[in-house]
Amino acid sequence: MPLSTETVLRNIAIIGNPNAGKTTLFNALTGLRQKVANYPGVTIEKKEGILSLPDGSEALLLDLPGTYSLTANSPDERIATDVLLQKVDGSFLPEIVICVVDASNIERNLYLVTQIIDYHFPVVIALNMMDIAEKQGTNIDASKLSKSLGVPVVPTVASKGIGIDVLKQAIAQKTEISSKSRQWRLPPVVQEECDELKSMLQQTHKFNEALAFHEAITLLTSPLALHEHEDRFAPEIIAHVKQDHQRLGGLGFDTQLVFVESRYEWIQRICKEAVTRDSQRTNKLSDTVDKILTHKVWGFLLFLAAMMLMFQSIFTWANTPMEWIGNGIDWLGAQVSTILPAGDLQDLFVNGALGGVGAVVTFLPQIVLLFLFIGLLEDTGYMARAAFIMDRLMSKVGLHGKSFIPLMTSYACAIPGIMATRTIENKNDRLVTILVAPLMSCSARLPVYTLMIAAFIPKKTILGIFSLPGLTLVSMYLLGLFAALGMAWLFKKTLLKSPPPAFIMELPQYKIPSIKNILIQTWERSWHFLKRAGTIILGVSIILWFLATYPKHENVSRSEHLEQSFAGQAGHVIEPLIRPLGFDWKIGVGIVTSLLQREVFVGTMGTLYNVQNPDDENGSLSLHSRMQGDINPISGEPVFTTLTAICIMVYYVLAMQCMATVAVVRREAGSWKWAMLQFGFMTALAYIVTFIVYRVGLLWIT
Repeated sequence: MPLSTETVLRNIAIIGNPNAGKTTLFNALTGLRQKVANYPGVTIEKKEGILSLPDGSEALLLDLPGTYSLTANSPDERIATDVLLQKVDGSFLPEIVICVVDASNIERNLYLVTQIIDYHFPVVIALNMMDIAEKQGTNIDASKLSKSLGVPVVPTVASKGIGIDVLKQAIAQKTEISSKSRQWRLPPVVQEECDELKSMLQQTHKFNEALAFHEAITLLTSPLALHEHEDRFAPEIIAHVKQDHQRLGGLGFDTQLVFVESRYEWIQRICKEAVTRDSQRTNKLSDTVDKILTHKVWGFLLFLAAMMLMFQSIFTWANTPMEWIGNGIDWLGAQVSTILPAGDLQDLFVNGALGGVGAVVTFLPQIVLLFLFIGLLEDTGYMARAAFIMDRLMSKVGLHGKSFIPLMTSYACAIPGIMATRTIENKNDRLVTILVAPLMSCSARLPVYTLMIAAFIPKKTILGIFSLPGLTLVSMYLLGLFAALGMAWLFKKTLLKSPPPAFIMELPQYKIPSIKNILIQTWERSWHFLKRAGTIILGVSIILWFLATYPKHENVSRSEHLEQSFAGQAGHVIEPLIRPLGFDWKIGVGIVTSLLQREVFVGTMGTLYNVQNPDDENGSLSLHSRMQGDINPISGEPVFTTLTAICIMVYYVLAMQCMATVAVVRREAGSWKWAMLQFGFMTALAYIVTFIVYRVGLLWIT
């Protein structure tokens, strides 16, 4: 919903470590009153929501990217730091910062809190996942912790809505929130150098105290950090920092560790007073489960089984609601036909717009199920285990498990998957992951797969458990995965060489998933799918209807008229290029129109076959039936066969048929060079592999 600046009285930012439950808390505070955009000049997602407070006022709540530290190591972490430091155009200075702390990993999470307090922001700590901490035998005295830190501490269980009202009350009492000055201390010599550099930055660059302190720490952290920031500071600052590094190094200080160790020493003193642990209670169940789910053999097999179950369920469970939607669209078309007189206007609405959009919207239940399953994997904590399992396979191609989460996210959509690569520190590894992420079968491919499978793959049972259509769907997803890994190996051996990085990743606690959180995410993604159907696909369907209807020809059959139309003429020009793949001109038109978005292929088929076989002539036929009954007038053979359907699916697994993704790759990679390379290699790969599949298939049949 639109955010009214007239009703927003406060600007609040929410920040926390990854897996601390920040997104769940954000959803609990704002519900559906959210909007998503991008930060100016970058593709990093910015999520804002309206928070209603107990005093009747409203606040604008900004969800910052998850980060372990404000010393940024990745683009995602950098945007969180830059927003707080007012380095991002159009961003607001938070009046309050909500720090989400995982109570079951309190020491590590408090590191970020100390950095936020250093900025002198009014802070409220949401001590989240208290239920998990208690199960582990960790007891936290929130009042003692609040007294030591000098900021309000509110225990919460965001997934169950516990503590949300108390947290809102703490936020509303903004005037009573005040943070103490920095309490953690550096060794005297290091403190002296840091204070001197801070003063120089305040005088030379006119930084405020908090920003000067942050920049001083950044410059003193390591010579590498100094080199990266050298062009931002005056020469006398750089010369002074180089002298500091020499002096501190000569005294035996490791500047990369001294700031971290000093913070953690203070954190440990605080936790010693406020946190007690029951040594008799350990997280035995979680450890036992991890021994199985992260096992090098059983873990991998269970992961494959989970993927097969997910895609089998998507194909099976969605049948009934898909039939309901299909029947509803048929009913709507019949109602429009009774209102509008026969002619081009009726044909445009029923066979053009409704035929194209309806063909795609029918697959919404499968899209919803896919998003639900992915949300469930993320919310339970299993996604991180999947990354750990896949690290063994990823390392074979020169990547690590951290690249797997962006690839897994790309099953929903390649665009957020590509954005998720911002957590990868190594530039070459990030570029490789960006280049291969679109090979993962996103939700836009699902309507294409389902259309082909439902119409041309026999409904047979394999081993008495799995259906052949379900296994075919799984095989398409696996083909995309192995194609991505193969191309990643090739890039790591050629254009983007770099040593395989060490894989260090936090395994979050297992959690009971938040149904509300999953439903909100599913709603957002599904609504985005519907908006595309109502805009881009609708527009393409209307244009395509015109091209398939004109010029008018008298005394010819519908089929002949379609072939002589503008669309038919264009299709016949394309046909020689795609005939080696087993495709006819109609499929060629579908491939061209779906360069915008893959699911447009289904809308194109719906429009073309509605124009060729309108209901008022041949009765109410499904798109499946029309495609099954389409005969080539020259050869007398069916236009679509099982082999043709498989080739279409293989082509769409491997081809880059999404201009929005190309644009995002250009922005994330920083150059059109990488976007064009990606488009080129994926198109060539799709053509070559589809050609091989078709030729081998013909030999198999004969």
